[in-house]
Amino acid sequence: MSTPRRAVGGPEPPAGRKESLDKKRFFINRELSWLQFNARVLEEALDERNPLLERIKFLAIFSSNLDEFFMTRVSGLRRQLTAGVLKAPPDGMTPAEQLKEIRERLLPLLALRETCWKSELLPRLREKKVNVLSYDELKNKQRKLLKRHFQSDIFPALTPLAFDPGHPFPHISNLSINLAVVINDPEAGERFARVKVPHMFPRLLRVPSEERADGYERLGLGELGSSNFVWLEEVVAANLDLLFRGVDIVAAHPFRITRAADLEIEEDEAADLLTAMQEVVGQRHFGSVVRLEIDDTMPERIRNILIIPRS
Repeated sequence: MSTPRRAVGGPEPPAGRKESLDKKRFFINRELSWLQFNARVLEEALDERNPLLERIKFLAIFSSNLDEFFMTRVSGLRRQLTAGVLKAPPDGMTPAEQLKEIRERLLPLLALRETCWKSELLPRLREKKVNVLSYDELKNKQRKLLKRHFQSDIFPALTPLAFDPGHPFPHISNLSINLAVVINDPEAGERFARVKVPHMFPRLLRVPSEERADGYERLGLGELGSSNFVWLEEVVAANLDLLFRGVDIVAAHPFRITRAADLEIEEDEAADLLTAMQEVVGQRHFGSVVRLEIDDTMPERIRNILIIPRS
């Protein structure tokens, strides 16, 4: 029998030494590998050689990937941690170690995403005469037009829910944008309410210029030539006085939660796999909370109301 030859130019294996594939250094953690992949997506958004709209798409893909990562991967690790799972995967990292490392690697990526959008992409869009405006940047006639649009279209779709000792904390649906509203009631004092931003409207509302805003009774197809946009949640926040009459609006802070979506299906017990899948998808709206995203101006006392453990 002939002796196997080593590859030309390859290193000579040490005499009498055999490497064990059980060593942790031979394995890469699955979750950290996924984060590294998504970091590459973010790099494409940061790459000035890419067309502007492609960079914006990459930034959106990075964010939507993160949503799915938290719904499935992070929620799975949290479930293992709660269940007291001690057996480590081949890379040797426990669920607690993985969650810690995920946080340490993700925070710089989130800071990069913020910088990319605010310092690079937004200014480039404005150079192209595409203006994504904050509500504070709008002029008087533009605000009046948005107020009319709010009254006729958005207002009927809003359902504010108060939270106090007599009312349980409202259910917050998965990935929905909400406003944490602080109001001052002359009779009841300070109260907290939640307003869900309707998902049936575009996240960015197209607004005509100040000079043309008088020509519209409400937003519609007529202003399609405009390149001015404003965030829907800011329009809702600016018109809360129409929703909460007779009280003072102290503040309104946007927030968003992500719920677990890694619910398991027992295939052997499911008589109809399609029905079982439909049930699991429906339960995505009621999974445990795995992430809370808040506005950086939200006071700590409001943040504490939101982070109290609840289903």
